[in-house]
Amino acid sequence: MRTCLVVDDSSVIRKVARRILEGLDFQIMEAEDGEQALEICKRGLPDAVLLDWNMPVMDGYEFLGNLRRMPGGDQPKVVFCTTENDVAHIARALHAGANEYIMKPFDKDIVTAKFQEVGLI
Repeated sequence: MRTCLVVDDSSVIRKVARRILEGLDFQIMEAEDGEQALEICKRGLPDAVLLDWNMPVMDGYEFLGNLRRMPGGDQPKVVFCTTENDVAHIARALHAGANEYIMKPFDKDIVTAKFQEVGLI
């Protein structure tokens, strides 16, 4: 079964994402900030990461940089999921190694389409 790490400081967003992704046959792990997410990735890399941008402790951008520098860290497909919608943020995320970008609020159709685009479905 494919795995997805959902990283968001909002428990509501994590719950919604979990419900959607479990419906797409993903096993879900959760983290509420980038530091927790990095610890999970050190134990075993997921197939996918649904990643919030603005979080306490370590934000999504910093987490992504750390992930991509890890051995094998280039493998997980990373989909940023955030309220930041200006072109500069999107470009920065993609330049840092994100594979795709989702705007909040999101629904099952949006997540499914983006995960299809990056080859996870």
